[in-house]
Amino acid sequence: MRCVFDLFYRVDGEDRTLSCNIENDDATLFIRDEAGRRTVTLRAKRDLTLRSYRETEHDLPGTTGDGLSDLFFLNGYQSWTDTKETYLSETERDVTRLPRFLLSRFAFDRYGDASFYRYDENTLHGYDLFYRRGERECFFANLNGENAFLLFEVDRTTGKMTLTSDLDGAAVSAGEEFTLCDYLSYPSIAEGVSAFRDAFSPRKAEKLLGYTSWYNYYQNVNEEILSRDLAALDERFDLFQIDDGYETFVGDWLDVDPVKFPHGLSPFVERAHERGIRAGIWLSPFVAESRSRLFTERPDLFRRDENGQPIVCGSNWSGFYALDLDDREARDYIRKCLAHYAGMGFDFFKLDFLYAACLPTYPGRTRAQVASDAFAFLRDCLGDKLILGCGAPLFPAAGKFDYMRVGPDVSLKFDDAWFMRFMHRERVSTKITLQNTVYRSLFDGVLFGCDPDVFLLRDDNLSLSFDRRTALITLNALFGRLLMTSDNIADYDGEKLDLLTRALSLFRGARVKNYRREGDTIRITYAHAGRDDVIVYNTRKGVLI
Repeated sequence: MRCVFDLFYRVDGEDRTLSCNIENDDATLFIRDEAGRRTVTLRAKRDLTLRSYRETEHDLPGTTGDGLSDLFFLNGYQSWTDTKETYLSETERDVTRLPRFLLSRFAFDRYGDASFYRYDENTLHGYDLFYRRGERECFFANLNGENAFLLFEVDRTTGKMTLTSDLDGAAVSAGEEFTLCDYLSYPSIAEGVSAFRDAFSPRKAEKLLGYTSWYNYYQNVNEEILSRDLAALDERFDLFQIDDGYETFVGDWLDVDPVKFPHGLSPFVERAHERGIRAGIWLSPFVAESRSRLFTERPDLFRRDENGQPIVCGSNWSGFYALDLDDREARDYIRKCLAHYAGMGFDFFKLDFLYAACLPTYPGRTRAQVASDAFAFLRDCLGDKLILGCGAPLFPAAGKFDYMRVGPDVSLKFDDAWFMRFMHRERVSTKITLQNTVYRSLFDGVLFGCDPDVFLLRDDNLSLSFDRRTALITLNALFGRLLMTSDNIADYDGEKLDLLTRALSLFRGARVKNYRREGDTIRITYAHAGRDDVIVYNTRKGVLI
């Protein structure tokens, strides 16, 4: 494949560039182009600290048209980042343009990539998988996710794409080799998706119908509420998962609130297992909030910045900070907490806010390396337990997690409060999570099983019209490997029970054949019960038409 390339690195404290050459006094590059795949490997002659490897002016396929009306798929940084097929006329939300006092107060720039990626209003960008649909169709996918994020940037004025391997911080000693990039490249989406599916070995993730406590009660859970909702689940349910609110403070995972849960959590595991239902638990293993006993008593376990301050990860709870994953005692604490709930009999672990692993810098390693190592550590801690990753970069989780959230949290309003629409790209939004559910479905069964988040059918404590609730459960059933709710099923009337039954039929038996964005709608074709059906989802209104 013809292209212009540049390697940016440091040696002896000096910034250097290796441009369009395969060798200089510092390093040798080995470029291997096979059918549909390019691998670039570096062999260092001196001790190097890498910055990035960039390719431009690819000889992409295409017709004589300019392709400016094409659609571009650019995968968002982490689970919650808005992701869709995008027109060049659309722009990205740049949270750093908010007033500085808001960023300081609420740490909105910590949830996504704003703290290390410089946004440009004339550029669209995404990570690890890119395709272009239209006159100049093409497909790219990162096979080097354990070493480096592969960043794709598209110029909104020309449609030209730049590919950059994020190597920032990687240390390579003299004589060592390092894979700078390794990616699939195909002239058609169909060919690329087929090769992408063959390139990974995911864990087997069966489809589960489940309950999670979060999207009705949030942290206001207690023994009475969860006992009631567990008892209401019928024989079709596979999973009962306790979410945030059981612990005294985030980070103090072994301190179950004695007022809310006077008998602890073991009875829920026992009752679920008696019913033949898996028991699940929520933790955010890499963080702790400022009011936690862990943070106040063991501040030495937290990663610090260059000024000696703990790494802020966001403003949830009382504000929260990243544990130092290079600290043996911090890792021992995480392992102890996970082992406690695994030993209690929990089968399913929803592990949240995982982007915190690679929010700090760790000298000598890229962000992708840190994330990959952190996620492998979680798998090692939990053995064969089921893991649902959430708030995590996707490609470093490949083969390590059974399931991965692919969109932001569902909101009780279709698009949350109006002022939140100006905030970060990872904000709570049913509108955004539904588009993510569709467009990230190509990861399902390749990297992990996709979790589209919950459906909600109840009438109380909810501001979604029935048509929007219908669209939510339908799309979740068609595209998800998990089908979860936070409703008390005992409150369902006949209409809601019938809708759940129809959705379950789709969940268990339907197969999506294709989907395509058409302006503000997505046309979806699927096979079910021996026939092909088509539905059209209006992304602006949130309904099926």
